[in-house]
Amino acid sequence: MDTQDLRRMANKIRQRDLRAVFEAGAGHIGGEMSVIDILTALYFHILRVDPANPLDPQRDRFVLSKGHTACALYVTLAEKGFIPKEEIETFLQPHSRLNGHPNRTKVPGVETNTGPLGHGLPVAVGMALSARLDGASWHSYVVTGDGEMQEGSNWEAIASAAHYKLDNLTLIIDHNRLQQGARLAETNNLAPLAPKLEAFGWAVQEIDGHDMDEIVAALSPEKIVAGKPRCIVAHTNKGHGISFMSDNVAWHHKVPSAEQYKQAMAELQEAAQ
Repeated sequence: MDTQDLRRMANKIRQRDLRAVFEAGAGHIGGEMSVIDILTALYFHILRVDPANPLDPQRDRFVLSKGHTACALYVTLAEKGFIPKEEIETFLQPHSRLNGHPNRTKVPGVETNTGPLGHGLPVAVGMALSARLDGASWHSYVVTGDGEMQEGSNWEAIASAAHYKLDNLTLIIDHNRLQQGARLAETNNLAPLAPKLEAFGWAVQEIDGHDMDEIVAALSPEKIVAGKPRCIVAHTNKGHGISFMSDNVAWHHKVPSAEQYKQAMAELQEAAQ
């Protein structure tokens, strides 16, 4: 897909995610809207994955460490062909495999269970090190939230990745400046993130996480620096694409009313024109 097609796909995923959360009566819609452009670029332009062979040993690995935004991942996986599109209707329903956090044993395309924050990056480091030891060419990608970067386990993983020179690892930080209940600046402010990662020995780039051209360019294999793990600090907005949700901490975990749903869907549909 070119970047225009990717933008259209991201809007389509946003609309389906919005409907899924509204119909389920639960979900983490704010953080889903902030990460959808990144997920779209990864699955429809970057990742070497095959829905017909989800366990291909040579596939790239992707870990959604901010696992509470699982609905966005499920919709993306459905659009890619890993699961039936109609299965999104079962999100959070009894006996559905589409739980509130991704489950590797149930959902094709999910590489590891996530939910407890601070676990995804350490797992991805282990994956990248495994590929290095096996002499394999596949790449590991992981998306974390910025509030999640307050977890000490992430910084241990960052140090380890630099020590082992894991240039087959890409970390994307969804830097929407908000976490559950408060702004990052009001809790444990890690910003600016880029110089901290650079100090650990990572190659770091900052981008607009809603500019598809910038996302695709930053994720390009040509941007890999030999001997250095790569970090992309993606500046995003929680609730992106929906006016009353954008940059609003209240929408970390909230369900729109019928009237709000109608307005939000109208805004997304207008943006798709």
